[in-house]
Amino acid sequence: MRHAKAGERSEWEGPDELRPLSKKGAGQARALTDVLVGCPVKRILSSRYRRCTQTVEPLAASVGIDVETHPALAEEADPDQTWKLLEELAGVEAVVCTHGNLIGPILDRLHRCGAELVTDRWTCKKGSVWTIDVGADGDFAQARYSPPPA
Repeated sequence: MRHAKAGERSEWEGPDELRPLSKKGAGQARALTDVLVGCPVKRILSSRYRRCTQTVEPLAASVGIDVETHPALAEEADPDQTWKLLEELAGVEAVVCTHGNLIGPILDRLHRCGAELVTDRWTCKKGSVWTIDVGADGDFAQARYSPPPA
């Protein structure tokens, strides 16, 4: 998933890593919890950036799982490292929260690897979710887009 809406980068005076969710983003995080709480979540991984951890904290509290921060999900991460993490998680019911600049390259790689992308268009709006399914062979088979909650 992409983190929910955060305050404007240009209006935040502290380190960008500490920029929190906006009021709307906090609402999106709660709504995402309502959407995902019925899923069999085993792990929750996030970028260390506050806006990402805040996006998944309500879900983590609801399902009783700690949020694991991972460097491959940080905004400055190399997409190859993000891909490697996703390969390691293939077949695990995991929620992963990261930044928009990493989601595009991952979608492109999924497409080039033959996974079906189920969406009208490739996008990754704040608070949106891509669900990646693994086929019987262990490879990524399909990715479905869910828009951000209203």
